[in-house]
Amino acid sequence: MALEIKPIGEVVAGRTDVADDYWGGVESVIQLDEEFPLDAVQGLEEFSHLVVVWHFDQASPDDVECHARSPRGNTQWPATGTFAHRNHRRPNQLAQSFPRLVKVDGLSLHVTDLDAVVGTKIYDLSPYFTEMGPRGTVHEPAWPGEMLTDYWAERA
Repeated sequence: MALEIKPIGEVVAGRTDVADDYWGGVESVIQLDEEFPLDAVQGLEEFSHLVVVWHFDQASPDDVECHARSPRGNTQWPATGTFAHRNHRRPNQLAQSFPRLVKVDGLSLHVTDLDAVVGTKIYDLSPYFTEMGPRGTVHEPAWPGEMLTDYWAERA
């Protein structure tokens, strides 16, 4: 059974260009739909970070690639399957980000380190609970760290 969901908001300020790197220092605004009462965000300002679910809506469904491939086409990194990547080539083209919440202004959420561009539809958000983060030691191969060296760097 397919799940139908509708956006709860949209990124209305921040970065406008889609790119792989240099997301550091980007300040964005998520505007929640006016159908929500103001108390829908009550208490949210007490949290430092959010979990934001969004759609790569500027990507084409033709971009989906459900096979092993080298990240960013770099053959120095091993070919890994679709579900070992975090990009727009995923079947539902959904993403999660963990931005820092700077300010709640009515239904406008001011954040930094949201790697979604202006116009991106937001499908869900919640506060980040440390207790719901990874349990135990986190491990990963070397290539994500190598690939993302400049991801959170600020543009020169």
